[in-house]
Amino acid sequence: MPVTGEYEPSTWDWVRDQVAAYEASGGAEANTLMDTGLPVIIVTTRGAKSGKVRKLALMRVEHDGSYALVASKGGDPQDPAWAANLRADPTALEIQDGPEPADFVAREVDGDERAAWWERAVAAYPSYADYQVATDRLIPVFVASPAT
Repeated sequence: MPVTGEYEPSTWDWVRDQVAAYEASGGAEANTLMDTGLPVIIVTTRGAKSGKVRKLALMRVEHDGSYALVASKGGDPQDPAWAANLRADPTALEIQDGPEPADFVAREVDGDERAAWWERAVAAYPSYADYQVATDRLIPVFVASPAT
């Protein structure tokens, strides 16, 4: 089901602006991470505490129609807030990879499955490896699969 409710844009200008430009253009613009040329997707969740709709751009790590959502936060010691959102309600998730968003369900992965998705993520965005070295926490990886 679509993530509905009051939308609260990011307090970070660049995130808010990228999401707005991506959505307004149907993914034709603002579809890469700054000037890297590496593709991003727009991820929509519902705030675990606020209940408000939240949107952000994450690196595009797709495999067989599912996506890895890597909670790196640039190697910060804390998980990003959106990780708590997915843990609280893994069905309140939309991903836009192109013109239209679609409904997804997330699950946090571990073991061999996490290792396989982590390898894909680092191949798509090599800085993830640096982020893992920079933090003591094991960076969470969620797999988002199409909702049925």
